[in-house]
Amino acid sequence: MEIHRIGSDVSVLNDQLPIPGIGFLAINAFVLQATEPVVVDTGLSLPDRGFLTALGTVIDPRDVRWIWLTHPDRDHTGALFDLLDLAPRAKVVTTFIGAGIMSTERPLPMDRVYLLNPGQSLDVGDRTLRAFRPPLFDSPATVGFYDDKSGVCFSSDCFGAPMPTSELAGGSEVRDVPRDDLRAGQLLWATLDSPWIHSVDQDRYLGTVDPIRAMDPAVILSTHLPPAAGQTAEFLDMLTVAPGSDPFVGPDQHALEQMLASFEPAGSA
Repeated sequence: MEIHRIGSDVSVLNDQLPIPGIGFLAINAFVLQATEPVVVDTGLSLPDRGFLTALGTVIDPRDVRWIWLTHPDRDHTGALFDLLDLAPRAKVVTTFIGAGIMSTERPLPMDRVYLLNPGQSLDVGDRTLRAFRPPLFDSPATVGFYDDKSGVCFSSDCFGAPMPTSELAGGSEVRDVPRDDLRAGQLLWATLDSPWIHSVDQDRYLGTVDPIRAMDPAVILSTHLPPAAGQTAEFLDMLTVAPGSDPFVGPDQHALEQMLASFEPAGSA
């Protein structure tokens, strides 16, 4: 895992996965060094990813007070229960739906849960975290937040984009990504991860962009993108054109068989 720092308050714990035929997707979690420290998501639910080792270089897990689960997909919850064991004072910030979804695999201890809805706030000692639903999302439990002290917006999956190379997916700054690649990747991700964008009332959808415009964050952090400083106007423009982009159509069985055949050793039959 790569670790990047955003100012003095935020650390990015960067992992990634290759997506055949599409590129490399960043899988980020974050640590917010508030008076009551916050870990945002807990990495991939795959073995041997080293999340807790990386986290331990940033903060003693015993000091973690909040684990903000932006939503309970498997690329956000990997080390959740291990971290709860190591952080006895920590509570999981999620929604009623999020806690319910988690319970289908392994129930969360309800005395360790803090239910928070979009529009509500969480006081973490030296700052207030203002919860909101990002314009693009793939789970009804999704809740991002804006940190009013650092000016950082934690947007969950919103604004993500597969990168053309592993190096770019693991980078410390989205400015290193060629502009055309970034825009194409974000529009692809918008239609892949939020396919409903083509079938909702467009005026109502565009209204969900306004809260981020009002925040005017200095930095936008996405689970699936390198850190983005000073990119708000460009990112909001991407959101407004996303409904008009081409719907994503994934490979079918024929394409899968062709891909598998390409893996076979030459001459095998």
